[in-house]
Amino acid sequence: MKRRRAAWWERRNREKHRHGKEEDLKSGEAALSEEGEAKIGRNGVVGGWILADVAPSGEREDETGRSVVVGEAKSGATLSRKLCNYIYGGGRGRRAETSPAAMEELWRLLTAAIPFLICTVLLLLLAEQLSYLKKKGPLAGPNFIVPFLGSAIPMISNPTRFWDRQSAMAKSSGLGFSANFLAGRFIIFIRSTDLSHKIFTNVRSDAFHLIGHPFGKKLFGDHNIIYLLDQEHKDLRRRIAPNFTPRTLSVYLLIQQKVIMRHFHTWINLAGDRNPIPLRLLCRDLNLETSQTVFAGHYLSPADRERFNSDYNLFNIGLMAIPIDFPGFAFRRARLAVSRLVKTLSGCVAKSKDRMRAGEDPCCLVDFWMQEALRESPEKDDLEIASHLFDFLFAAQDASTSSLLWAITLLESHPSVLARVRAEVAAVWSPDSGEPISAEQLREMKYTEAVAREVIRIRPPATMVPHIASRDFPLTDDYTVPKGTIVFPSAYESSFQGFSEPHRFDPDRFSSDRQEDRIYKRNYLAFGAGPHQCVGQRYAVNHLVVFIALFVTLLDFRRHRTDGCDEIAYVPTIVPKDDCTIFLSRRRFPVPSV
Repeated sequence: MKRRRAAWWERRNREKHRHGKEEDLKSGEAALSEEGEAKIGRNGVVGGWILADVAPSGEREDETGRSVVVGEAKSGATLSRKLCNYIYGGGRGRRAETSPAAMEELWRLLTAAIPFLICTVLLLLLAEQLSYLKKKGPLAGPNFIVPFLGSAIPMISNPTRFWDRQSAMAKSSGLGFSANFLAGRFIIFIRSTDLSHKIFTNVRSDAFHLIGHPFGKKLFGDHNIIYLLDQEHKDLRRRIAPNFTPRTLSVYLLIQQKVIMRHFHTWINLAGDRNPIPLRLLCRDLNLETSQTVFAGHYLSPADRERFNSDYNLFNIGLMAIPIDFPGFAFRRARLAVSRLVKTLSGCVAKSKDRMRAGEDPCCLVDFWMQEALRESPEKDDLEIASHLFDFLFAAQDASTSSLLWAITLLESHPSVLARVRAEVAAVWSPDSGEPISAEQLREMKYTEAVAREVIRIRPPATMVPHIASRDFPLTDDYTVPKGTIVFPSAYESSFQGFSEPHRFDPDRFSSDRQEDRIYKRNYLAFGAGPHQCVGQRYAVNHLVVFIALFVTLLDFRRHRTDGCDEIAYVPTIVPKDDCTIFLSRRRFPVPSV
């Protein structure tokens, strides 16, 4: 009787295995049988953990002759699908093991593959190194590059030192340009003004494309104005031009002064009882509100502005981050923030169109633009227009912040210049009048405008303007820029070439007597050159002039000087290293509310 029962038991287990009523033993999982037994494959998946709630009770053979372990499942045990291979004779909770023969075979395969993997990696690294050296040719630059990263880490950790070194190599070589390798891309830094002009004037589909940032197209989007070429770019500039006429600039001037005055009140309260305050973030906030109000007007609600400020901060951080487009990285957060910013601005475009269709007067840039756009056929998409609005805001925001900070820094360190500016403004406008500075009064401030232009010359906000070569391009008789190279013409380096005593802060160089702005026009590249020259440069200069006029007239200020406070820091535009920390107080005039 016992033998018949054992034979019946064996047949029953084989039938279960054959028809798949138990889990596949090869998967290394445990399954609970109808009689309360757990059956676990002896040779299953390598590396699984043993189910602690199953205890071994014996071993049998299945129809294939493979040994299996039969175990008693404890009451209430959950047989996790993540646990496998309970080995008969092993302790509870031990790591599962394969048979010695299987392990030996696996090790043999790995051992055989390792030399091939190592050789493949070494060949790829060698190919990258040889490709770099071939592209570099006779240029000054490192002879060995870190695989893939190149000089990305030194550039991000200390941009000032990195670009100063590139400039020094370009100067010492006598060629006017140098080479390097950043995050998988071959780059060329151009110090020579003539060669920079050659890049600026050859922005077209079959030569160079302006990119603004080494990974800018992914960050800014396809509709960004800097990526448009040839006729499409000309058409857009033609549509934009009416937004920067004397009439529109006079409308913007009143908006600018309202925002500036409001922020001056905040700054004075923060300064309190002679406390030094860093101005970088305060100037950034001032410019962000100015740009939002000038470009989008009242179409941005307070909640929109709060979200806008948060997203713009993420965007700024991403500009200086390693371009890794994966969740959790600053570059990904910046790219998503840009999408949200453009979507917000598209809502402003739609509201402006409705208002202009109703025949109301324009009160901000988007209104002037939509007034003209509604006359065109076909009508442009709201998102496309919003992306261009974001371009303006980005260009105005960070560049202007840099210029405001350097204007304060340079005026404080040049008291005679400061005194002349204050005298000129006082002769034209007084806070006691209760009126804002008019466009006519602003035009009379010739010396103050010369100061603004000298600030931009000696500290151009965007020190370099990256372009990418769409094909091999003969830069000189002896060197051809390889296709795909990112080229960095330096507006900063050109600012110190040609001008008399170029390292001296001297606004008089822009006077009608000396006219260095005309004589050395080719060296003044802060607004670029060629077909992509900044279309809003008059607006930028006006903003800096009116800020200087109001700041020096209404406020007294003194730098909180520390070691290296005037050194350059990249954020990504250039600012004083100490964020322009100053002591601030009211002058004899109260700060008016415009």
